Amino acid sequence: MSLALNQQVLVLNRLWQAVNVCSARRALTLLFEGHAQVVSGDSDGDFKTYNFAQWRDFSVKRPDDDAVGTISFRIRVPRVILLMVFDRLPKKEVKFTRHNIFERDKNTCQYCSRTLDRKDLNLDHVVPRDRGGPTTWENIVCSCIPCNTRKANRTPFEAGLRLVRKPKRPKWRPFVQVTFGAPMHDIWRHFLDIAYWNVELGEGTG
Repeated sequence: MSLALNQQVLVLNRLWQAVNVCSARRALTLLFEGHAQVVSGDSDGDFKTYNFAQWRDFSVKRPDDDAVGTISFRIRVPRVILLMVFDRLPKKEVKFTRHNIFERDKNTCQYCSRTLDRKDLNLDHVVPRDRGGPTTWENIVCSCIPCNTRKANRTPFEAGLRLVRKPKRPKWRPFVQVTFGAPMHDIWRHFLDIAYWNVELGEGTG
């Protein structure tokens, strides 16, 4: 029973947008308290919602090995639940890390537009540090080694370079981040962008 209760359940807000993943134990608690409904569907994407009583009856009529037992009945572990009142998306800050800068810039030199392996890319301060350039999202870009060498300790303008895009702090798209180490249930694919985060870049020039 404990293994079944620890299974991952996808959580949708009331606008049917994926916002989280929780344990089956938490999902069943939300269902029992009336804060959520189970979403179940077929391969054609025909979805139905069930409150606790309806899901309990469905579980009795269509038993499944993936179920947990109570004193008087067994109830299926849901794959997806729908929150009844929550309509917001989680606010998440993208951590300012080397990896995420490469992700934001798509492993592409922001001066010559070449896409390269990360081992052939550096991180460059657009305004050099010794001129007061901060180490922030708005002043750090991916740069290939030749462009980085050419730019040296100068601004792009002084080095005759031009930024492909003005660097900006990225934003999370409204898709939940899911760890795909565990198997993902097929029904989840209707609600998740498999590329679970994709950075939005500003279109401004340097």
